[in-house]
Amino acid sequence: MNETGDRQTAIRLAEAVFDSGDFLADLDRRVHYRTESQDSAKAGTLLSYLTDEIAPTLQRLGFETRCVRNPSGADAPILLASRWESESLPTIVTYAHGDVVRGQDAQWRSGLEPWRIVVEDDRWYGRGIADNKGQHSINLAALAAVIKARRGKLGYNVKVIFETGEEIDSPGLDALCASERRFLAGDLFIASDGPRVSAERPTVFLGSRGELNFELTVALREGGHHSGNWGGILRNPATVLASAISSIIDNNGRLLVKELLPPPIPDAVRDAIAGIEIGKDSNAPYIDPAWGQPDLTIAERVLAWNTIEVLAFTAGNPEAPVGSIPPTAKAYCQMRFVVGTDWKNAGQHLTNHLKECGISDVQVTVTSISKATRLDVRHPWVNWAMTSIERTTGKRPALIPNLGGTVPNAVFAQTLGLPTIWIPHSYPACSQHAPNEHLLASVAREALALMAGVWWDLGEGAAASIASTIRH
Repeated sequence: MNETGDRQTAIRLAEAVFDSGDFLADLDRRVHYRTESQDSAKAGTLLSYLTDEIAPTLQRLGFETRCVRNPSGADAPILLASRWESESLPTIVTYAHGDVVRGQDAQWRSGLEPWRIVVEDDRWYGRGIADNKGQHSINLAALAAVIKARRGKLGYNVKVIFETGEEIDSPGLDALCASERRFLAGDLFIASDGPRVSAERPTVFLGSRGELNFELTVALREGGHHSGNWGGILRNPATVLASAISSIIDNNGRLLVKELLPPPIPDAVRDAIAGIEIGKDSNAPYIDPAWGQPDLTIAERVLAWNTIEVLAFTAGNPEAPVGSIPPTAKAYCQMRFVVGTDWKNAGQHLTNHLKECGISDVQVTVTSISKATRLDVRHPWVNWAMTSIERTTGKRPALIPNLGGTVPNAVFAQTLGLPTIWIPHSYPACSQHAPNEHLLASVAREALALMAGVWWDLGEGAAASIASTIRH
């Protein structure tokens, strides 16, 4: 780093928060909140996290805050905040979520627990520490450092959306943002979630694959029948369902429903991910090179193609099987898809495909959908963000047109109409959503510095020029 002047001061202040232990203390306090949105009994904790922890933090930074009820009726309140300096300045919209998945307390390794941080060398363990409490804590601490370095000013306005229902598919978020469109109007969206491509390489992603959950059900009769007396003459729903699945995905994981394939990968997307390596972290799972679409690279299969996964399959009683042909079978499946996929007709495409394959008695039910989004990699904000991060870290970030997973980016890109830049601070092997979730301290410290650089650069002339050009 060869920074001089106030930008470097902001970066040093952000690093000092880490080095002093203050960042760890703040994060540990936040991890103590058992914000499991999947547990309705934790509704009061979700609200307390916003009103007792996040709102005071934002207020100390000059934000006006208000907590609103979720318009869906879910017990997942949402905090909105605004820090306003001038109508003539750019406005940045940012987002975070305070809820986490279930703690799975009994499944953590000995010596660890989900609701307090345990430090082991470079790893900080705790539920939500990677998703998303560590990430939004980094962004808030870096923003505070820039405000301090600029003596109370930023040079732009900031709006905050802070939800507590992301882990239950963000109910009400889109409706709230639609009703608050004027309040949330801005020039750029910046937030942090998901993993970097690797621990060592800063990353920018511009959207996410969509997520479509569906069920395949075969219900043939009431009650089971003896497999000896009736086997060979009664249609077995589990066998029918297995055949249906193998007609949708082959034995090497290749998607076979032509109507659900994505359009050809755009050259700009292919070029952006050409140098990205996936699964290089030391405890990453083994990647089977024969699995998935055979003519694509590993990165293209995850970031630029569509996949269908079977999440669960039930028939009979797996815990205590008996010699009986089960009456029903069900599979819970998920399609991840990129921009340009005909997701609106996915259920009908699957139904038609099964009929064409001669497989009957399978009911297809689409249960939920999150849209795919992708900002153009040539958008001026993209190069701006890449340049800012490289200026701070000395590393050229990986650029991912869309995350392989799913974040509620459609709300920000489509409902609010904002160009979206995501800068993740986790890494692929962080055990997100699993026991032993952790954040790497080395990544957190680097992220504090690079976010201080990003927050600083938003107040400089280049950012204002981009905002003004796009606005007009």
